[in-house]
Amino acid sequence: MFVVSGIHEDVEPDYELKCIFMKRFFLFAAAAVCMVLAGCNGQQGHTPSSVAQVSEPADTVVPVVEVPFNEKLLTAADVTLTKDLLYDTYTLEDTYPYKDTVRSFKWDVIRNCLAYIENMQRDSVKWVVLQNYKNLNREAPLVRKFVRNAYRRVADTLGVERYQSVPLYLPGDTLVPERYGRDGTLAYLLGEEGGFSRILPITLEDEWLVPRRYLKLLADSTVFNHVIFVDRLDQNIATLERMDKGEWKIRSMNPATTGRHAPPYAQETPLGMYLLQQKKSRMVFLKDGSAATGGYAPYASRFTNGAYIHGVPVNVPRTAMIEYSWSLGTTPRSHMCVRNATSHAKFVFDWAPTERSLVVVIE
Repeated sequence: MFVVSGIHEDVEPDYELKCIFMKRFFLFAAAAVCMVLAGCNGQQGHTPSSVAQVSEPADTVVPVVEVPFNEKLLTAADVTLTKDLLYDTYTLEDTYPYKDTVRSFKWDVIRNCLAYIENMQRDSVKWVVLQNYKNLNREAPLVRKFVRNAYRRVADTLGVERYQSVPLYLPGDTLVPERYGRDGTLAYLLGEEGGFSRILPITLEDEWLVPRRYLKLLADSTVFNHVIFVDRLDQNIATLERMDKGEWKIRSMNPATTGRHAPPYAQETPLGMYLLQQKKSRMVFLKDGSAATGGYAPYASRFTNGAYIHGVPVNVPRTAMIEYSWSLGTTPRSHMCVRNATSHAKFVFDWAPTERSLVVVIE
């Protein structure tokens, strides 16, 4: 889970390891709460002033834990959100009507996740990202136990597909991988063992060995101060920027459309936390089941596999950009991507630095 090292030169190695795992445990607890609460579907009952003022429900508070050297982990209650929009077109309210129900931005979930993100960065670490976009680093070997999913593709028993994924090996067995890790997953680099790297992924349990070809080492100066939250259930997107410890500004609050489950071509946008890895001013896509160009999506920012945050798609033969679609903020419609108003996609494209921004998909 999310990992923070607490290593000091004058501390015995065994004690250092205990410190690391103590932090890992409670950071994982934060993540678990974050993802479980994401299913509340607009039950928070926020008002516009609630962003910075609503106290956290008891079951959303990350436990405060004593760790060595008087360090305390941030909790959701320590995170302050302030609206200071840099993009203010098509802005949604904290809570808003949709058909016969109510949708919302899940600020309690977001505060939990932001505390999680700050805690995982509090000490010096070496970050790596799992990468295998379009199997460019080689198709992952078959895992020990696999299934064929609704798309007739090989996947591990947890549902992660072999295609574009990274093989994860148990430390005691480097012959056959145990499971797959998604492209774009962030991990803490623990060390090197032969042709493998030992890592602690921030959204997976336990340590894993990974062939080095599937990992990219991030710069030592990497800090994650830009976070994009995508809500699959309520079909919205929010961007937030860290200003100081526990202080975040909301930069945009907009409707979006995520991926739908529709074999054999369209897939849901996967839940989890990912690194923003790549940008394309125009992401060209193909027609379903064909090698022919279907059109392009403007201002595309890729975070996992072929999932991008992008503007309204432009289908051939049209060439001019389309600013908005009536379908934004309604129901899942894309192939895996997160569709936005084109001007908001451009805002994300310009605002969020590559390999220094995180995309968190909740539900």
